[in-house]
Amino acid sequence: MLKAAARSHFKTLRNQSLPSEREDWSIAIANNLLKIDIWDSIYFHLFLTIDEQKEVDTEHILNILFAKNKEIIVSKSDFDKHSMQHFLLTENTRIKKNKFNIPEPIDGIEVPTSKFDVVFIPLLAYDKLGNRVGYGKGFYDRFLKTTNCIKIGLSFFEPIDQIEDVLESDIPLDYCITPKNVHQFCK
Repeated sequence: MLKAAARSHFKTLRNQSLPSEREDWSIAIANNLLKIDIWDSIYFHLFLTIDEQKEVDTEHILNILFAKNKEIIVSKSDFDKHSMQHFLLTENTRIKKNKFNIPEPIDGIEVPTSKFDVVFIPLLAYDKLGNRVGYGKGFYDRFLKTTNCIKIGLSFFEPIDQIEDVLESDIPLDYCITPKNVHQFCK
């Protein structure tokens, strides 16, 4: 399947899902995360849910990270440069939605990507090799090139067989967590 077709198909599936289903699935994904060996790590980068896109609700993961006393990093997007700045999430961090409804920190303590141990990645689709389809702007691929970390996708759905138009610049996942499974990809 080509990225454009996968993007369209999985956006439609998300839009057809009920809020109660997405909530149950998000809780199951958070519980499945507890099954993988990442919890000795310290610095966790987490995306904040875009409700309008019907994404996985990462609040459940956020609660796990806080309970385990992890350092949590969230990003702010620069749409002119197609890049992200990364900030430590603290009790004083103020979050505001940007013009694309992405919740972002207004400011804070910037964290270099060299510190990141684990990155949770939003996606629309992924294949059995760990290749992912995002929203198409390349923000995460550019960001992931700057860090050596465990890359974990979060998805309501199981993988497709193959994404046919993978680019050399696309960064594959190490894991993808769904409500039913933990998928680990070989390197």
